[in-house]
Amino acid sequence: MAEASVVLSRHAASSGDYRGLLGGDARHLRRFRKSIVIASLVSGDAVAAIAAISFSRTLLAAAGVQPPAASHLPVVFLIMAFFCVRLYTGCGPSPYERFRLRTIGIATFIAIDFLVGIPAGQPWLRLVHGLCEALLLLVLGHYIEAVIRSALIRLDLWGASTALIGCGDDSRKLARLLLHQPALGLTPVGFVGSAGDDASQKALLPLPLIGPTTDLRAILPAIEFAVSSSADDLGTLTSDPRARIGSCRLLLVEDVHDFQSLWLRTRMLGGAVGIEIRRGLCLRHNQLLKRLIDIALAVPIALLVWPLVVVLALAVKIVDPGRAFYVQERIGRDGRTLRTIKLRTMYADAEQRLKEHLNRDAQARAEWQRFFKVSSDPRVLPVIGNFLRRSSLDELPQLWNVIRGDMSLVGPRPFPIYHMRSFDDEFQAVRVSVPPGITGMWQVSSRSDGDLQVQKAQDLFYIRNWSIWLDIYILLQTVPAVLSARGAR
Repeated sequence: MAEASVVLSRHAASSGDYRGLLGGDARHLRRFRKSIVIASLVSGDAVAAIAAISFSRTLLAAAGVQPPAASHLPVVFLIMAFFCVRLYTGCGPSPYERFRLRTIGIATFIAIDFLVGIPAGQPWLRLVHGLCEALLLLVLGHYIEAVIRSALIRLDLWGASTALIGCGDDSRKLARLLLHQPALGLTPVGFVGSAGDDASQKALLPLPLIGPTTDLRAILPAIEFAVSSSADDLGTLTSDPRARIGSCRLLLVEDVHDFQSLWLRTRMLGGAVGIEIRRGLCLRHNQLLKRLIDIALAVPIALLVWPLVVVLALAVKIVDPGRAFYVQERIGRDGRTLRTIKLRTMYADAEQRLKEHLNRDAQARAEWQRFFKVSSDPRVLPVIGNFLRRSSLDELPQLWNVIRGDMSLVGPRPFPIYHMRSFDDEFQAVRVSVPPGITGMWQVSSRSDGDLQVQKAQDLFYIRNWSIWLDIYILLQTVPAVLSARGAR
């Protein structure tokens, strides 16, 4: 027990601003990590619920409609609904799954609230009020949770302490993934060596070696999760009489490579476990649903922003006379040519300027070959060009492409031919099998900071794991991504 405790204590004192400042107090807080996470999430949702209820009543009153009697008792029932859908486990799940659970919890709460309120009369009023509340609860709750999650990650309180069983390639790869994506809710603290590990594998570990599997009695009570890519290793943990698992949870991880990894369904097949793999975006009813959502959102947004587009177009023409809009041929669905519409952010002779810049600057040439973008781009119009690109407002005219059906609101960005040819043929075929989008997984995460490999990985993740939940999640994440202008060039 002493060795495991020392390793975990060192982990608890080694990273994060809060721990660096408070030392022992931070380690003491870590003991109550799960309670702190749950209390923070509940508090955030309570604030979101009170704000949503108050705002929805204000909207109805402004519309000349008398809202239902005021009461904050529904806040308690909403929190209970979130507990029931397991939104407050204190150890994840991933942000995408949390968004789905949040939506289910809100839908359940609104449905029960509506049915209970019908005997009081005015069911149409309760329905309108409920839908308004649901939308506000979803949006406010999502953003408040994102802020809370970021704060808890900085304090090293979000992720459950996790030990990885075995020191092989799969375990090391998983450790790096969890370290790189703390929002997944599992914080790796070290490795537990198995009998098959050799000295060369242990020398490559990115985290400390807590101990061997023969010391399970000391290790398991000190951690919250034990993760393994080997069913045999987990079987050893559960069958070894020396291991007191206690509250430690066991997780079997399998790298599914090119398959779906979100929203999986399991099937019991005798003593075996089957995983059902689906391609949701290939199903006709899902394509129809995606198209309906595109129209329902793109049309009102286009009507709302067209005056802004006119003003921005005039600003472009003032800086550089010529056409305010730029039409570029890109690769669309099924490899068809797609004419995307954007506000012009570059000089009329942009290509010549780029060619001369790359010929002069070897570093810029290398950057272009990796990202297909360059810092201090000589093609970009002064002031208005940089503003449009950093704010992504130059993409607004593509709402017309969405309305026409050439694009979707969410999907892989349509690339120019030269950009697309930089990828292998197999990926190109997968990428054009779905409709391109104005925003996507790459845009809300790395944007221009992601090279070709990052673009490929994130586009593949979206295509394999598509669902309406993921589309709506990306749409909501687009707002902070645009406002922060992180990675925009």
